[in-house]
Amino acid sequence: MSFLNKYHNYELHPEIKIEGFETSAWEGKEKIVQELKNRIAELSKQNQKIVVCLDCYPGVEKEELLQLAKTLNPIRIFEMEEYAKSETVLNKEFHDYITDDRVFGIICHKKLEDFFIRERLERAMEELKAIPSGVVIVIGLGTGILCKADIWIYCSLTRWEIQLRYRAGMPNWNCTNDTAPILEKYKRGFFIEWRLSDRYKKDRYAEFDYLLDTEIKNHPKMVTGQAYREGLKQVSQKPFRMEPYFDPGVWGGKWMQTNFGLDPKQPNFAWSFDGVPEENSFNLKYGDVIFKAPAIDLVLYCPKKLLGERVHGRFGAEFPIRFDLLDTMGGGNLSLQVHPLTEYIQDTFGMHYTQDESYYILDTDDTEETYVYLGVKKNINPKTMEQDLRAAQRGEKEFPVETYVNKIPVKPHDHILIPAGTVHCSGKNTMVLEISATPYIFTFKLWDWGRVGLDGLPRPIHIDHGMKNIQWDRDTDWVYDNLVSQEKIIEKGTGYQSERTGLHNREFIDTIRYTLTKPYIIKTEDSVHVMNLVSGSHAFIESVNGSFDPFEVHYAETVIVPASVGQYKIVPENEEIKIIIASVRQ
Repeated sequence: MSFLNKYHNYELHPEIKIEGFETSAWEGKEKIVQELKNRIAELSKQNQKIVVCLDCYPGVEKEELLQLAKTLNPIRIFEMEEYAKSETVLNKEFHDYITDDRVFGIICHKKLEDFFIRERLERAMEELKAIPSGVVIVIGLGTGILCKADIWIYCSLTRWEIQLRYRAGMPNWNCTNDTAPILEKYKRGFFIEWRLSDRYKKDRYAEFDYLLDTEIKNHPKMVTGQAYREGLKQVSQKPFRMEPYFDPGVWGGKWMQTNFGLDPKQPNFAWSFDGVPEENSFNLKYGDVIFKAPAIDLVLYCPKKLLGERVHGRFGAEFPIRFDLLDTMGGGNLSLQVHPLTEYIQDTFGMHYTQDESYYILDTDDTEETYVYLGVKKNINPKTMEQDLRAAQRGEKEFPVETYVNKIPVKPHDHILIPAGTVHCSGKNTMVLEISATPYIFTFKLWDWGRVGLDGLPRPIHIDHGMKNIQWDRDTDWVYDNLVSQEKIIEKGTGYQSERTGLHNREFIDTIRYTLTKPYIIKTEDSVHVMNLVSGSHAFIESVNGSFDPFEVHYAETVIVPASVGQYKIVPENEEIKIIIASVRQ
């Protein structure tokens, strides 16, 4: 097996330098406490009572915050969990959103206030009001529901760290499900806790005096609210990368491990999220302090500058394009699957749009045929296919995939289009850049080759959902006519070529691949651009008006260019490059 393009320059921890606020961040408990004491001392000149709120995202370790709070010598600490509804009551009131399914819930449209008992909050409000003087601490999820703070500190945590803490035994907020399967915890977080908490903080960004990075245990970092907000504004006006994360899987391969320098002790790495703001994070650099922030904060705080007016008008404060990497090089096939149709995901799960996607083949094993499974074969019987799927699910037989599904040969730089409703999966020994819409977890597995997950449990199969969404007319002829080899040259000249590679007209994403040996100017056309350097060691993204410094992108890295940039220049250096750019179709 050969791994091609071994540039070994993929940056695992990209940083974003924030200008003008080099002294507005603090690292370590001692420095943070001193800053807060200084702020309290200033406020005490006008006020006898100082209310300090340590507001938390779900998953933040409250015991660490309590230790920090006690160093401020409070006369009383109010803990928000004391006013929360019990786990039993929450499970009952939110059951319709949690559901009994192992994987899927329904997007919750309640408010964070619905986690709490109103009468208890009102009593606490009266108790807090009656305190005449001194430092009072309010700590926990949703402190702004209880009171207005004199010093409001929002304690943040990235989604990936939350998931790692789930795996290590952390329960959901105010729950006792510490031993529950990770899928159960993730589902409650994804459909309920994160939705309510994001709405809550989205409405309050302008009011936070400080933000606290709680990613590293017992090593907090803090930045002023002004520096954080201005930092997000700076990010929304120039190219940037987020910090990727990598995870093993039952079908995982060795390509990323080899080319990105990942932990060699791990058995494999199956996927990487490198372009998903709801899941990834930023490393914001304030002077010498690296503040890790959830990238979703940029989407919530600067949606128009980031997304563009027309994209924001269509999707709201949601980032609609996802880039991730799927590695089966030396591994196995992905699960055979299908994604829900738009009306199905809206009616069943409360999502606005569905996971239309595509596979851009970044690399393949050059010693054997590589392939993807795509669409159904001509003249198959859907009932017979369903019977064989259910028999396979019961463990009675292997599902005969190649009897029902097309096996499409692929090579590097092929772009396979996969509109929702199309049966598909990537085969072994491929390295896939997945370019898709972003509803995250709505994959209906039909057959998983008889495997169990890394947790030892059978991987969830959703044949009932899948059979309601498979489009049976997407057969062999339709697949080759509509989904395979759809590249069309837009423009070609000395040192440049642009090709539209997709996506299908049912999908809202456009992808254009540029092959360049000389600089080329690209317009954002009022849409955020997400791109990946799919060939070449590196290139530069440069401003046409000097509004940002040249940004270097390396092979296989994903970069986001905000719509507010307007136009920018891709500049190769001493080699031919290929870069694929996705945007929202006009």
